[in-house]
Amino acid sequence: MHLYTHMALNYIWLAFFLISFVVALIKLIFLGDVEVFPALVTSTFDMSKAGFEISLYLTGVMSLWLGLMKIGEEGGMVKVLSRLIGPFFSRLFPEIPKDHPANGSIIMNFSANILGLDNAATPLGLKAMKEMQSLNPDPSTASNAQIMFLVLNTSGLTIIPISIMLDRSILGAANPTDVFIPLLLATFCSSLVGLVTVSFYQKINLFDKVIIAYLGSFTAFIVGIVYYFSTLSQEELQDVSSVASTFIIFTLIITFLVLGIRKKINLYETFVEGAKEGFQIAVKIIPFLIAILVGIGVFRASGALDYVVEGIALAVGAFGLNTDFVDALPTAIMKPLSGGAAKGMMIETMKTYGADSFSGRLASIFRGATETTFYILAVYFGSVNIKKTRYAVTAGLVADIAGIIAAIFFGYMFFH
Repeated sequence: MHLYTHMALNYIWLAFFLISFVVALIKLIFLGDVEVFPALVTSTFDMSKAGFEISLYLTGVMSLWLGLMKIGEEGGMVKVLSRLIGPFFSRLFPEIPKDHPANGSIIMNFSANILGLDNAATPLGLKAMKEMQSLNPDPSTASNAQIMFLVLNTSGLTIIPISIMLDRSILGAANPTDVFIPLLLATFCSSLVGLVTVSFYQKINLFDKVIIAYLGSFTAFIVGIVYYFSTLSQEELQDVSSVASTFIIFTLIITFLVLGIRKKINLYETFVEGAKEGFQIAVKIIPFLIAILVGIGVFRASGALDYVVEGIALAVGAFGLNTDFVDALPTAIMKPLSGGAAKGMMIETMKTYGADSFSGRLASIFRGATETTFYILAVYFGSVNIKKTRYAVTAGLVADIAGIIAAIFFGYMFFH
């Protein structure tokens, strides 16, 4: 785990415990609440048990999905996507010569991200940053190409949100894939806003015929989906969304298998190789998941989390807006800072309100609609010793905010 992640989690975890202790002490002294400290201790045992049980179940489902994704990777799915989006990306990075190796790494990185192949995406991303740095006239300052690359990474566009669907399955969701389409719509909005924001700074011509063709097609497709779903009743919308989500995901699995056969790879051995990685990852996250869940558990048991949520709800309600989304908002707040904290907050929200509750589903969409902006900026810029990030943080956070707003809109549209 990168140093930045350790630092972010360290401060977040410490804050959970310190704030919980102060709130509990105030409740004991001024309200005479003698049950608050026993509740804190009980929550540490309950959440430790929950963290281990979730991790244990995760070993099976993660092994399954990483095995399937390994087949897709070896079968050439990343290269297929690279060919499809290559012309579009060449227009977004005009500073990079067409024959420069950075182009291949950039496209491969985004293709891996879209498929949810985090293990493959990060090394490709670091390689792309190193190759772009070779073209950078000022090695200490982020170039235009590097900023565009980073912001599109932080917008979090992913076709298959594997980890979110796995967590929903573990926590008893009737249909773990029911958030697939609203999540895809929200993350598209985040990516589009991030792209437009950086293009404005860099004066990229968004009216270029190739860019217009790609963005126009994507946007028209998204608008068409939104319009179609807006004509359905709430029950019809959820039924159609559920069927479409599961159909798309299973079709992708079949596509991976067909590509594997076409490439003449050994499907069974490749699956086993990927499944082993899934098992190793699931085992490694046990202590991290338990740590963050215990921190969040005492934060809620002390009443501190309720006070935060109620405060936000009062502020939102003052404008006459519906406040049902506020219970899921802590996941959105945590995501730009730490993926682990956001995962823990999503799990805690689903355990508290139910995986199929509005809050549980919206927390899932929040987690997938954006990315760990500060972590990505620290890792990628840090890998090439860039100190001046210019407007990268601003553009990344603008994309995050767009993703959160879109997640709320589509959450209400699909599940409220």
